[in-house]
Amino acid sequence: MDMTRRDTKTIQIGDRVIGGKNPILIQSMTNTKTEDVAATVAQIQRLTAAGCDIIRCAVPTMEAAKALAEIKKQITIPLVADIHFDYRLAIAAMENGADKIRINPGNIGSGERVKAVVDVAKERKIPIRIGVNSGSLEKDLVEKYHGVTAEGIVESALDKVHMVENMGYDNLVISIKSSDVLMCVKAHELIADKTPYPLHVGITEAGTLTRGNIKSAVGLGMILGQGIGDTIRVSLTGDPLEEIKSAKLILKTLGIRKGGIEVVSCPTCGRTQINLIELANQVESLVEEFPLDIKVAVMGCVVNGPGEAKEADLGVAGGIKEGLIIKHGEVYKKVPEDQLLSALRYELEHWS
Repeated sequence: MDMTRRDTKTIQIGDRVIGGKNPILIQSMTNTKTEDVAATVAQIQRLTAAGCDIIRCAVPTMEAAKALAEIKKQITIPLVADIHFDYRLAIAAMENGADKIRINPGNIGSGERVKAVVDVAKERKIPIRIGVNSGSLEKDLVEKYHGVTAEGIVESALDKVHMVENMGYDNLVISIKSSDVLMCVKAHELIADKTPYPLHVGITEAGTLTRGNIKSAVGLGMILGQGIGDTIRVSLTGDPLEEIKSAKLILKTLGIRKGGIEVVSCPTCGRTQINLIELANQVESLVEEFPLDIKVAVMGCVVNGPGEAKEADLGVAGGIKEGLIIKHGEVYKKVPEDQLLSALRYELEHWS
């Protein structure tokens, strides 16, 4: 895979910048009612603490659009308004402080209505994310390509981009998504050479935690691994916090983002001396508290730890009647099994 980043147009979203080989930013979307300011702000603050760089809120009503003003006052990351069908909501969202809007010009209505939105965006210098999903592909393109295809998705997106460009605006981000992983990958490969605009990448409607994570990891890995993509979202049916965890791990696994503790653990076997599954989950939760760029191994016996955990900076393993703390592949100290987690915490707190 070619990991050289594509050099795309630089777009300012609030106080963040995407494109132009800037760092790939992580996005998520609230699942609260946007009209409920307190609940929405609380969720955004949790997502921000977890590592979310840009947040999107659904704006299905005028009340939701007006709520953005108060939400914006209480958060520290850029706010994107997600608009469908009603152009007036897009205008109201921008008037109430949205840092970016997401629209599909194809479902906003007439050209005059799209231009009304574009004119306000131009006046306020607010970027527009043009989003096209495979599920909303126009009938003529379905007929032209004999079904929903990557080529059809790309043509649909570029048609919308050209429509907005012809209205005199090019402060744009493109999003083309499908729940079909290989179709989504192909669409990104096709569009990357046809447009200078930054791409927001994700596998839409990926599914529940297990299925959605696997589909997103495969799809995003294939796309990002070719240097395509400027901002990402892992779309999961569940707590948005899980989207942030997954996105960070995908970027770290690809070597795109540094920082954060990497946890490796063995798959368990008949030699396992401790409740490794429980311990590994506890360690994964524990390390989120520490901004260290190290590798921590969780091993079930003395074969894997310290033996196969030599690449790790720090590790825990089950011994024959006791637990082991390992540093750089060597047993550093022995502790009672029920103190392994607290011993690991101590080492992380005093790591240098």
